[in-house]
Amino acid sequence: MSPNLSDCTLKLQTSLKSSGLVPGPAEALVPQDFTPTTALNVSFDGRAVDCGNLFRAGECKRSPTISFAREAKASPAASYLLMLVDPDAPTPEEPKFAYWRHWVVPGLQPTGGDGAELVAETKRPLTEYLGPGPKDESTPHRYLFLLFEEPAGLDLPKEAVGGEEFVQRRSFDPVAFVKAHQLKLVAVNWMRGAGDGWTKEE
Repeated sequence: MSPNLSDCTLKLQTSLKSSGLVPGPAEALVPQDFTPTTALNVSFDGRAVDCGNLFRAGECKRSPTISFAREAKASPAASYLLMLVDPDAPTPEEPKFAYWRHWVVPGLQPTGGDGAELVAETKRPLTEYLGPGPKDESTPHRYLFLLFEEPAGLDLPKEAVGGEEFVQRRSFDPVAFVKAHQLKLVAVNWMRGAGDGWTKEE
């Protein structure tokens, strides 16, 4: 474990609870007692995602930079799958399209030992990145970045997650997907996202 992982764990658990994600709509994905085994670093043009901080849609048009350290007990050949989902689509008050599937990238491998370097993408995304786009009148959505260790030899076709079209991304079932492919959750980060024209107080 990295030196600051215990601090990250406490901050993550506290933020998930205070946001209503756990217990709540994310609990089937992230157990209440979840303890990450690595820190998931996510940043948009140098600005870090940090356990619920707010981003505007315009800040997230391009895919973020991802880095993480390989888990201490993981095989040197271990690979990881990253998922970005929205449990609040189309609005937190009426999430009838949850989970919205924004990004699914398999075959990630850390290039450094401390998580400071980028990860290598060894496979094509199963779902290409589509940035958060909450409507201006919506209260901020909560966006979950989930990192899973893949079982050895996992090789999924794009059809395993569904189509790329806008309406095909809604109502994705990440819990069933994780179970079906024996993915092991190792890290979580999350942010809130609002439309560029959202004017209410944070």
